[in-house]
Amino acid sequence: EENMTVTEDFSRVENTYQMEAEVSIVFSDFGKIQNVCNLLIEKLGTSVTINPPHFYHTPEAIDALRRQVCVTAVGNTRRKAQEVCRLFGQALGKPLLIKEEETKEWGGHIDSHLSHSADSQTLQERIQNATAYASCRVFAVFEIKGKENRINKVL
Repeated sequence: EENMTVTEDFSRVENTYQMEAEVSIVFSDFGKIQNVCNLLIEKLGTSVTINPPHFYHTPEAIDALRRQVCVTAVGNTRRKAQEVCRLFGQALGKPLLIKEEETKEWGGHIDSHLSHSADSQTLQERIQNATAYASCRVFAVFEIKGKENRINKVL
């Protein structure tokens, strides 16, 4: 209910009263929006008009994306360092330094149809234009353990 606003307008037309209601709902799950729209159309038929959705990202969602991208970059860096260590017969130790060097964020496609209004775009184009992307480049220094260190720890 906190993600829903209802605006009602009552008017008198000749000897009858007419009510128009506008319901605006914020969804975080695209599947749910489809289910609700289908239910409204099924139950109310032509008396309901469903406007195209407006897609946006909350600040919390963007922060979560940034964190996820950085953690993934660190994990990728660790896996690559482990592969290099294995190639040289070494073992990767604990991280000594991890630094986020560059983060890039962008949304939609650069070649999107900017001249088209939001109403004339297909649903796929609207989703594509609202999709947020991020990349992160990290610098990491890991401790490297030689084979003799591993053998001594096993014994």
